[in-house]
Amino acid sequence: MKDLYNHLTPVQVVEPILQLVGTTHAAVEVDLQNFNSALILWNVGSKNAGDTLNSTNKFTLTLTHADDDGTGSAGSYSNVAAADVLGGDTPSSGVVKTVDAEADCDQIYKIGYVGGKRFIKLLITAAGTIANGTIMDITVIKGHGLDVPAIS
Repeated sequence: MKDLYNHLTPVQVVEPILQLVGTTHAAVEVDLQNFNSALILWNVGSKNAGDTLNSTNKFTLTLTHADDDGTGSAGSYSNVAAADVLGGDTPSSGVVKTVDAEADCDQIYKIGYVGGKRFIKLLITAAGTIANGTIMDITVIKGHGLDVPAIS
């Protein structure tokens, strides 16, 4: 059996939270230094009764990335392009996944980041009239570390 435990480092980006219109959180930055890959897991729970998801009432996951500014901090963030991600939707303005139907709930979405920049930032946005919300969270798994066992 191969060892995956020592080759991955999970980072909780957004803790499980009830997402609805008016609920905001700061986009969370993940530093990928010393890692050569990143897998984003967006866990979308059940849609609460009373909300109807459609092209207006929806949740989006936005991914941006930045190079090191030379001081070990992120420079200017920009939206990812199609070549920067695996899975998800074709990015438009950095949106890599949209949940806009009830069938989209109760899912874990995986999106691979292959953009090659040191920093990534993720943000969930609720749009429309989502009053009851859905519980969701985001975990980033950093992989292919330069050192083993992987460190954060």
